[in-house]
Amino acid sequence: MKIIVTGGAGFIGSAVIRQYINDTEHEVINLDALTYAGNLESLAEVSANPRYSFEQVDIRDRDEVQRVFDQYQPDAIMHLAAESHVDRSIDGPADFILTNIVGTYNLLDVAKQYWDTLEGDKKSQFRFHHVSTDEVYGDLEATGYFTEETAYDPSSPYSASKASSDHLVRAWHRTYGLPVVVTNCSNNYGAYQFPEKLIPLVTLNALEGKPLPVYGKGDQIRDWLHVDDHARALRLVLEKGRTGETYNIGGHNEKTNLDVVKAICKLLDKLVPDSPNIPHASLITYVTDRPGHDLRYAIDADKIAAELGWVPEETFDSGIEKTVNWYLENSEWCQHVQDGSYQRERLGVNMKSLVDSHQ
Repeated sequence: MKIIVTGGAGFIGSAVIRQYINDTEHEVINLDALTYAGNLESLAEVSANPRYSFEQVDIRDRDEVQRVFDQYQPDAIMHLAAESHVDRSIDGPADFILTNIVGTYNLLDVAKQYWDTLEGDKKSQFRFHHVSTDEVYGDLEATGYFTEETAYDPSSPYSASKASSDHLVRAWHRTYGLPVVVTNCSNNYGAYQFPEKLIPLVTLNALEGKPLPVYGKGDQIRDWLHVDDHARALRLVLEKGRTGETYNIGGHNEKTNLDVVKAICKLLDKLVPDSPNIPHASLITYVTDRPGHDLRYAIDADKIAAELGWVPEETFDSGIEKTVNWYLENSEWCQHVQDGSYQRERLGVNMKSLVDSHQ
């Protein structure tokens, strides 16, 4: 099978491609614009493989997307390319609208026209797999879970843009018959994650003795999913998921943000015994909460377990230790991935809300 993976130089996309190249005989075309969070070093181990190709293409450029489809004649597309950081969406929502909504439209438009030209098994087996987030559902109270039937209630410009793209994908299925599958996942973590996200940010800041910012009281709850478990699930849904269906993917690991930060600090105390910053938890600093911050996300992943047999392999304890060890052993990657535009500063600060909170 020949698969286009959009956003393949990003965190989740690169994990998917590494698995495809290392574990299967599929051919993969990585379509990525190489924005600040994309890094081809994440694919160094597979870059020389003849079944791997890279195309530096922005999905906002329809003509270039068309060229890639014409050139490679794919059997499927897995769409991960997106602006994905909530705080960045608060500071600058325009890029999220253009990439996540307009870019997804371009992919759908090109894919639909391409699919219309196919015949026989090539047509019947084609799939457009759209990868989304649990943040489209809004947030939860202390109990309950997001299911595939949960109504959308996005809170941030990021989640609103992803909700919009989900609706477009489903509309192209219902209106035009394009064979699609949609997945909505919980918070990912693991190797090669850009250091603006919580776990790598805390790990790297702690190693350097910098403050560990915790929003509000740190009582926001997230369901943590190891990226390798997620990549396995995405491959399974693309190949065996029912056309037109949505599958929620979660790690069954609910933790408060504060608990996650403390777990990282405890691991660093053990793994870096000569650190001058022990106990690393002393670096925790509470900062004004993010505007519109959702309190709790939790995924009901029963459907993908029952239909496709997927369950996560990593517990949070096993996954977080692997992840922290990876960042300790790959400091060179961490330096290279930061191009100077982001130095682990806080993003997404609504200045009015900060002023109001201190009055």
